Amino acid sequence: MTIYALSTGPGTSGVAIIRISGLDASRVLELLTGKETPTPRLATLRKINNINTSELIDEGIILWFPGPQSYTGEDMAEIHIHGSKAGILAVQNEISKIQNCRLAEPGEFTKLAFQNGKINLLKAESIADLISAETEIQRLQAIKMMRGKSSEKFNELREKLLKILSFVEAKIDFPEEDLPEENLKKIKHDSLNVLNEVYKILNDQKVGEIIREGFKIAIVGPTNAGKSSLLNNLSNREVAIVSEIAGTTRDVVETHLNIDGYPVIISDTAGIRDSKDEIEKKGIKLSLKKAENADLKLVVVDAKSIDLSGFLNEFLKKDAILVVNKSDLLHEELNPEIKKLNHVLISLKDNLNIDKLIEKIKEYLKNKFISEEDILITRERHRQHLIQCVDHLKNFADKNDKNDFDKAAEDLRLATRQLGMIVGKVDVEEILGSIFNDFCIGK
Repeated sequence: MTIYALSTGPGTSGVAIIRISGLDASRVLELLTGKETPTPRLATLRKINNINTSELIDEGIILWFPGPQSYTGEDMAEIHIHGSKAGILAVQNEISKIQNCRLAEPGEFTKLAFQNGKINLLKAESIADLISAETEIQRLQAIKMMRGKSSEKFNELREKLLKILSFVEAKIDFPEEDLPEENLKKIKHDSLNVLNEVYKILNDQKVGEIIREGFKIAIVGPTNAGKSSLLNNLSNREVAIVSEIAGTTRDVVETHLNIDGYPVIISDTAGIRDSKDEIEKKGIKLSLKKAENADLKLVVVDAKSIDLSGFLNEFLKKDAILVVNKSDLLHEELNPEIKKLNHVLISLKDNLNIDKLIEKIKEYLKNKFISEEDILITRERHRQHLIQCVDHLKNFADKNDKNDFDKAAEDLRLATRQLGMIVGKVDVEEILGSIFNDFCIGK
């Protein structure tokens, strides 16, 4: 089948690009323009017409990329027209009338590029990340992944394992031949080196995933402490409802922020208190879970009644800032025990010391992302394959008996397969759907 889709964003725009890929791409151009396929990779001005009536739809630029020298590896074309909704729909309706042509699925153009050997899986994922990047650090990470540093590393480790596997399989194929002791030692030594390298990659504090998905900050604390007001202040807009009535926030309210180029997801949670209301109790349960999974907790309390018992005390033990609000109502010094904690005294009413709180948040962000140069893992999928690779390598290391060589070989094959699945070196059909469904249509 030949596929087609709008590759630029939907809605009114100066220019819209409709992409076509497949065996009939040249026929589509000829039917729409009434002329022969243009010179490859040369922008050509053409009139785009109704196939049956020859009525003019628009006039635009045609680009022709014969395969395999194209993004998808197939014959491919782009039609650049004026970005009106009516014009885009008219051109797509005409293409849909042509036999063997259908609308592309999300990510299908990039999926074809992968299947035709133009890119590997990591580059495909980095393309999706680049498209969805909202901050500078996300863009830079996607570019680094596109350059292939991660692919090179995983392929290098895979090649090392394949080399070790060749020694093990040689022993299986020629059991009468004794493998020299130094070769056995080298096999163990080399496999242990690979295992340690994978351990090192996994010990990355999940920085890559945090950059891609966003640094998670949870605002937690008792009712009426000013949590929703703080969310609105940091967001510079009315995200959450603010009320003097305790228990207004029942669910988790999230917003995405860009703080100095760092992607942040900040969540306002239900006030923590004893409640008989079933809905509020569920909201409090969600609050506790959100706080546990957060990269940083802002524990907001009322300066007049600071009670850090129970959950709040637990939250403050790690990755937390104590935010003492309503300082405008405080007429005495803070308790010395409170002063010892990592805290900021603020007043949301008077907009006091909000800048100090933001600076503290920035410090956490910069400290978290300090190792960004060494990022190799950007998705949970990569991490899970590496964890399984470690398990198989550990099983291999546990086999010392020469009679276990056949089982040891299987451990190495499975470890090698897990590395191959990260870059798409082996059959990965079962994960392709989940990867490419995240793409927008037309990419």
